Amino acid sequence: MTIIVALGCGLLFGMGLVLSGMVDPARVLGFLDLAGDWDPSLAFVLGGAVAVSFLGYRLSRHMTRPLCAGQFYLPTRTAIDARLVGGAAVFGIGWGLVGLCPGPAIVSCGLGQGGAAVFVAAMIAGMWTVR
Repeated sequence: MTIIVALGCGLLFGMGLVLSGMVDPARVLGFLDLAGDWDPSLAFVLGGAVAVSFLGYRLSRHMTRPLCAGQFYLPTRTAIDARLVGGAAVFGIGWGLVGLCPGPAIVSCGLGQGGAAVFVAAMIAGMWTVR
């Protein structure tokens, strides 16, 4: 049952990324181009994501365990250190150069977009190198 719920959540997430335009690198780059032809529409997508995440964290505080797992796996680290800042910088630079981040890139692979496959391969190679 857990796998079915995870698959459903993944499909819902992927459909949301497609409907919101997050899998279109040109649209994402337009959002990031503050000095040029700025496209503010993705700010609503980001705001919606923050709101849903906020509600989920608030709800989790009132639950003893999640519906499909034995316990919650919430972040415990609170330090802002060089690894966090460096990782955020690499993420932001990659997002700004290519217009993709991990979630939309994987969805784009599923849609058959070849450039995203190169991005995902590089992302996997980078994760493997770090470990």
